[in-house]
Amino acid sequence: MIKEITIIRNKNSGLSHVQDVVAIEEPLEIQLETGHSDDREVHPLSVTMRTPGNDEELAVGFLFTEGLIFSIANLASPISFSLGENAILIRLNENFDANLDKVKRNFYTTSSCGVCGKESIEAIHQVCNIKEDGIQFQLDLKTISQLPSRLYEVQKTFVSTGGIHAAALFHVNGELISFREDVGRHNALDKLIGAELIKSSESTFQLGAHILLLSGRASFELIQKAAMAGIKVVCAIGAPSSLAVETAQSFGLTLIGFLKNESCNVYCGQDRIKMNTDEN
Repeated sequence: MIKEITIIRNKNSGLSHVQDVVAIEEPLEIQLETGHSDDREVHPLSVTMRTPGNDEELAVGFLFTEGLIFSIANLASPISFSLGENAILIRLNENFDANLDKVKRNFYTTSSCGVCGKESIEAIHQVCNIKEDGIQFQLDLKTISQLPSRLYEVQKTFVSTGGIHAAALFHVNGELISFREDVGRHNALDKLIGAELIKSSESTFQLGAHILLLSGRASFELIQKAAMAGIKVVCAIGAPSSLAVETAQSFGLTLIGFLKNESCNVYCGQDRIKMNTDEN
């Protein structure tokens, strides 16, 4: 995930040649195999710039958050074949009728912005397969405030490079379940969701009783992906965008931003937060 390079460092008005590490960024081509066993077809799907590693999780998470698959049952066994260092083939179950209209347009995603040109929040509602699970909970602000430090403790690639994003999943009690890192914030989340989907055994899949922590800002696309996975609480160390807030409101999510130093902003969904009623 990292590469060592020689740089020139200017420090205290002095120049020196030193070794440094940077996060690796390389393209990944995702292809999709569909159809019955005697008539399989391969469809080019996407090229994304990512940090190598967990490529199967990334591809599966991407398929899920784009509404192309809905559970582990939609995938064949084995799930994938490597087509080289920077290409992967994801195999769909022969009994799953994929909506190939969504495959006709090739996606091109970059590590900074993800898939562009989303039509509307309503379009997400139309493809989202998550049903209301009835799970109700409230979170303590103290528990929420501890999440960034718990992520930082395990985020080794960020510590060494300073140039990588993370997405982490926590139990509602603040216990870290898993996390993934990538140069692309949307890739980190796709890897995280893909990892959880792959290890699930349910015919339906959602992450309702969990907290999602984003290491940077909360963009529209990240909220969209969280909504697709049924996540109800999204916390970001950075700021949300206006469309991210609107999307969170539309899906009934709790959205928290600027989570650091035991302070945060609650943008919507405050009913899931045990709020201190004393206002300054």
